[in-house]
Amino acid sequence: MEKTVLVLGATGGVGGETARALLRHGWKVRGLTRAVRPGMDPEIAWFEGDAMDRPAVLHAADGVDAIVHAVNPPGYRDWERLVLPMLDNSIAAALANDARLALPGTIYNYDPAETPVAKPDSPQHPSTRKGRIRGEMEKRLEASGARVVILRAGDFFGPRPGNSWLSQGMVKPGKPVTAVTNPGSRGVGHAWAYLPDVGETFARLLDRDRELPRFARYHFAGFWDHDGEDFASWVAVAAGAPQAKIRRMPWALLPLIAPFNPTLKELIEMRTYWRHPLRLDNRDLVELLGEEPHTPLEEALPVTLRALGCVPA
Repeated sequence: MEKTVLVLGATGGVGGETARALLRHGWKVRGLTRAVRPGMDPEIAWFEGDAMDRPAVLHAADGVDAIVHAVNPPGYRDWERLVLPMLDNSIAAALANDARLALPGTIYNYDPAETPVAKPDSPQHPSTRKGRIRGEMEKRLEASGARVVILRAGDFFGPRPGNSWLSQGMVKPGKPVTAVTNPGSRGVGHAWAYLPDVGETFARLLDRDRELPRFARYHFAGFWDHDGEDFASWVAVAAGAPQAKIRRMPWALLPLIAPFNPTLKELIEMRTYWRHPLRLDNRDLVELLGEEPHTPLEEALPVTLRALGCVPA
């Protein structure tokens, strides 16, 4: 039977890739957007509205089987004011329709200094403000009684990366790659997640909705940069500039610029995830699905860099 899903954030990175994956899997997909514009994906049934507007969310979600909550405040701004009210609206819509609510999770729920390998049920002691909000989101979902699936992943990259370390800190979108800035510390591993693979994983999980626990949590392992340097080197190779210089992130200088750049201020808080490794244990996910979707890095990075305008289309 054909199923219907509402994707909040369908014009963004993880929401957009999840919407496309669900279309491939035969789902009818709806998207909620502030304004419907020419050129938006015609396969998605678009509803105009804001994720902060509960009647708009309830209207778009009427009769759906699943809701993907992949919407975030732009530029990391206003998290304290916007994130939890938006989630509450999605919870209300999920309960009204007995729909499965899918949330893209992050590593920020954990303190990497104490949790080098995180399992889905590992204790959460977030050490950052954003991590504490993420932890509260998951607590609110569990307490709601809604049917929920959370997929936690590392730092995103892909054809529509939005707010990502790759696009905001490592390369300059729209410019050829002549150097790559590496936020990591030498010898410190780091987890990366290719957005189309994350979207495909969500589609496979929602296809097996009735097999999932009422409150389900899984980890997406993605690409593990074992020494904190391989990913930056692969970026240079994928950009056709294998001799490009790999620079260290000038962490000591960033606080001087942060007062004039709200996004940079938020990124500075995440430094702990570059100083300590945090690897995601995906054994529960693999046991359920048989495998984790995985696009080879030599394919994923060129697609990403073309989308960023760093290499010719």
